[in-house]
Amino acid sequence: MLLIHVPKLTNRLGYTLNVVFHHLLHADYSITTDEQYYLHYGDAKLSYGHKRLDDSLFIKCHPLLFETSIEEQEAGAECRDGQWILFPVYGRNIDFDFDPLAATFFMVTRYEEYLPHREDIHGRFLPEESLAAQAGFLEEPVVDQWARMIAGKIQERYPGYSLPGQSYRFVQTVDIDAAWSYLHKGLFRSVVGMLRDLISRRDPAEVARRIRVLAHRETDPFDTFEYILEQYRKVPESALFFFVLLADYGDYDKPASYLNPHFRQLIQHLDDYAKIGIHPGYNTLELPLKAAAEIKRLEDIIHRPIVYNRFHFLRLKLPRSYRILQHAAMRCDYSMGYPDTVGFRAGISGSYPFYDLERDHETELLIQPFSIMDTTLQKYMRLSPEEGLQTYRRIIDAVRAVDGTFCCIIHNQNLSEVDGWEGWRNTYEQMLEYAR
Repeated sequence: MLLIHVPKLTNRLGYTLNVVFHHLLHADYSITTDEQYYLHYGDAKLSYGHKRLDDSLFIKCHPLLFETSIEEQEAGAECRDGQWILFPVYGRNIDFDFDPLAATFFMVTRYEEYLPHREDIHGRFLPEESLAAQAGFLEEPVVDQWARMIAGKIQERYPGYSLPGQSYRFVQTVDIDAAWSYLHKGLFRSVVGMLRDLISRRDPAEVARRIRVLAHRETDPFDTFEYILEQYRKVPESALFFFVLLADYGDYDKPASYLNPHFRQLIQHLDDYAKIGIHPGYNTLELPLKAAAEIKRLEDIIHRPIVYNRFHFLRLKLPRSYRILQHAAMRCDYSMGYPDTVGFRAGISGSYPFYDLERDHETELLIQPFSIMDTTLQKYMRLSPEEGLQTYRRIIDAVRAVDGTFCCIIHNQNLSEVDGWEGWRNTYEQMLEYAR
């Protein structure tokens, strides 16, 4: 067992060791503050603090993990020999030229999102406000890289000691914002939609398609669910999640009614093949009781507790959003990422526990970040299907290099091959093949 010596075990430090050694390296380890016990320990060991204790592996610390306040940090992002680092340290006879534990804590807690920052019109943290985007390492899973660096140093110092480490995983997630474009909307919404196509958009072709679909002479373009399941069967080693929007109709929420029998039947059908999670509506952030109501709707449909979440519009605000999920007994959230750019918002590819920085404690809620979304590629980055595929491959390569978790977001309506999404099915299929 790996023994880790620390001068003082704080909540921040204990949490960071858990993320690195349990969640990333899957190592058996113990922690001690007893210097004499550490000095006489005969197996693999690592010390973290201000001074080296012996000839064992040593990480010189930055003060961050021994603080309790939240304040501006001089992280000092640098790229040294092709590796991005934060919190550089200096001195003779040190094994690391930066503090990888403080750097990990800064990234995975989203420390900078607790500090004053600008937001977009939806109240979301802007990627350009992040150190990763400003320095240029947003597309690097740096936390995974730092963990592997620590593991490499340990195994170099103790050749007989092995760390299990991670295994590459592929997690495909599908957001169902609108199950159908035309069908099962009710008479009022169908009439309003047709009038909008005629008067506002002046698009007779759209009206004709709407009529064909409503007359069941053509498949609804958003109904791509059997296609998604068919593609999933080709990569059975991956995981598949559907996140279902069941909010009341509003400016940003336009699902089919949760009472609609066709919608309920669809959800139950998907539940036979994949994991089902809730996609809380746009106003959940301001009205958290809505989340509880929507979760109850989904539980009533599939007859089991709901434990997976992704916020609609990716409206994630720390720590409020995660406290809402804790209150709702969620087990894992899949909202950690940016809507308008690709990359690793928390610098990490796999799941890890949420740390409430204001309350200074680790929670049981797990966070599974995503690194890329189809809407980001087409809408925000304005890429072609071919350019989108190259971006997928670049992110997948970065994840594979650290044996991490590639988690992506797809939308059923974006596989429709209409309204600007022509050619993206092929991109999706090639991405699945590349990611498997």
